[in-house]
Amino acid sequence: MFRHQGKSRTLLHNLRIATILSFVAGIVNVTGFLAFHQLTTNVTGHFALFISDVANFEFWKGTIFLLYIISFLFGSFFSSFLIEKFKENKRMNVFVLPTLIEVLILAVIAFTSDITTIQYPNVIICALLFAMGLQNSLVTKISNAVVRTTHLTGLFTDLGIELSQLCFRGNHHNRTQIIATIKLRIAIICFFFFGGLVGGYLYSKLDIKLNTLLVAAFILAISLFYDDLRYGYIKTKRKYSQRN
Repeated sequence: MFRHQGKSRTLLHNLRIATILSFVAGIVNVTGFLAFHQLTTNVTGHFALFISDVANFEFWKGTIFLLYIISFLFGSFFSSFLIEKFKENKRMNVFVLPTLIEVLILAVIAFTSDITTIQYPNVIICALLFAMGLQNSLVTKISNAVVRTTHLTGLFTDLGIELSQLCFRGNHHNRTQIIATIKLRIAIICFFFFGGLVGGYLYSKLDIKLNTLLVAAFILAISLFYDDLRYGYIKTKRKYSQRN
């Protein structure tokens, strides 16, 4: 799902990566909120709180929300920077490196919570926002801006527009494409929701706290090798069939 890029990508490729990454974002979103009572997958709420503090002349108090916003922005910038820098290297999958960094961030936060008490929660929140900025940027680049996975505002907006287009058959003749896109957006929303449910259950009911992020990191790591594992399986299956 990470291997195919540009025109070689199909709706199925986008659907696979969208469901995986939205599920991961759902886990991170709920885990971050339960642990720190802050949103860790988008910056809309943080921007509103920052403006509120500035309007009340509480500039120093609002600085932390500005740091949250910058962390997400820098994650998006850094992911895109890495992709552009290594794009000309034909032997390298440029989307692997940002994903590995995200896996590392989630794993380090989880392991850190096991060995010591979190004394600087704002640092962890910034790290999670940076990781989600990484993820949103890479999935936007790889899907040519078709898929976004860390927040739902734009998704619901696009979904509403596309649903309305189905009501006007004469104006939109590409109904098959519109329906396929609607299915993609619904899948992202559902898996974000499902990831949130799983994250909440693991964090609260199983009481594994920030180790919930290890589940998200594991899923991301497995998804990186999905294409290779699938190719190896098909190759082995063909060899077995030829012998028989």
